[in-house]
Amino acid sequence: MAKPKLTFCCQTCGTLYPKWTGQCNGCNEWNTIVEEVNQPAAPSRFQGYAGTETVITRMADVTLNEDIRLSSGSQELDRVLGGGIIMGSAILIGGDPGIGKSTILLQTVAHLSQESKALYVTGEESPQQVTLRARRLGLPEKHLWLLADTHIDTILHHVQKEKPRILVIDSIQTMHTSLLSSAPGSVGQVRESAMQLVSYAKQTGTALFIVGHVTKEGSLAGPRVLEHMVDTVLYFEGEQDNRYRIIRAVKNRFGAVNELGIFAMTEKGLREVSHPSAIFLSRSAQEVPGSIITATKEGSRPLLVEVQALVDQSHMANPRRLSVGLETQRLSMLLAVMHRHSGIATHGLDVFLNVVGGLQIFEPAADLPVIFAVLSSFRNRPLPQDLIAFGELGLAGEIRPVPGGQERLKEAAKHGFKTAIVPQANVGKNKLEGMKVLPVQSLKEAITYFENL
Repeated sequence: MAKPKLTFCCQTCGTLYPKWTGQCNGCNEWNTIVEEVNQPAAPSRFQGYAGTETVITRMADVTLNEDIRLSSGSQELDRVLGGGIIMGSAILIGGDPGIGKSTILLQTVAHLSQESKALYVTGEESPQQVTLRARRLGLPEKHLWLLADTHIDTILHHVQKEKPRILVIDSIQTMHTSLLSSAPGSVGQVRESAMQLVSYAKQTGTALFIVGHVTKEGSLAGPRVLEHMVDTVLYFEGEQDNRYRIIRAVKNRFGAVNELGIFAMTEKGLREVSHPSAIFLSRSAQEVPGSIITATKEGSRPLLVEVQALVDQSHMANPRRLSVGLETQRLSMLLAVMHRHSGIATHGLDVFLNVVGGLQIFEPAADLPVIFAVLSSFRNRPLPQDLIAFGELGLAGEIRPVPGGQERLKEAAKHGFKTAIVPQANVGKNKLEGMKVLPVQSLKEAITYFENL
């Protein structure tokens, strides 16, 4: 019998090495190279899904089904997916352990099983465990089929026989195929297993959900090609001790990216939040320094969130710059622009910034409210609670417009805000009843408004 051969493979890009090394030369990542044992693959009864014969088709001859989307039963999840589930699409969902990936998929597939045949394949739990969770959540279980297996060839054999319209794989890191001899969760196994599943979904029109593990850095475990093979990539965000969960679409071939779906974790599972702005506006009843409301736009929906800043005397040689919910480097840049164009120096002070509610803001529209929050804390001067601000700050001290200005103002007016400080180009022609809009073109004008509030 031939002796097994040891190889070392990068878990990020799949580059092979004859011996272990600390850094991968292919992707420049550290500590991603692990030892693998290559043995001759055992003969398998099922050699994957061969599929049907493909043909060349002219685009004008392609017929489109008008009822191509299925509702998941949740408006928030449908929003993230771009309006519903596309038949034949592959959806990858990742997140930290225990954040609710299996719960949201079990709720979704239980709802869909009432009208379409659905199969839930679990590689981490037994059918008894899945059934107990479904009963605890009060989900319909009569038409939902379960399969506890990790062998991808056996799974595809059952799938070809039963022909479900909805297929859930929980999770892809537990799957393995006989075509490869490496352990489950390795780069080769994840790539090959996902490729066979996606190929089956595309050729048969089956809606495929794949659960993916994440690394300690928060990215999806396995090869990067896994995200390229699927149509939609969803990330679960939120802390386990926080009852609110956020699903963000980072890739979507059938809808907008960075779309958000907000859920609340309850005893009966995840429940959608219909008015998310109310969550992030639960501020103090009294006016306090360092607090301001801004309107951020995630996908197609504006959200009102509270930005808090704390400026304090530093007792260290290097003052700290700590930001939660916003890039720390961007905070440092905004402080430098404020010093350069307004003469307000914070280089000897600690500056802490927090976006209330655990939301991550990636757009530059939060620049102006960050400046106001820092100034409010720096001068110990509270801002009016009915004030809202948004705008991008340039390095030359100019206030740049942001997309969707009118939608942000309408959302603020709907929640009772009376004053808005916005870029000049976002004022618009139609005035909002009951709201005073103050346009600014530079940082100096914004600080002048701040002084007169």
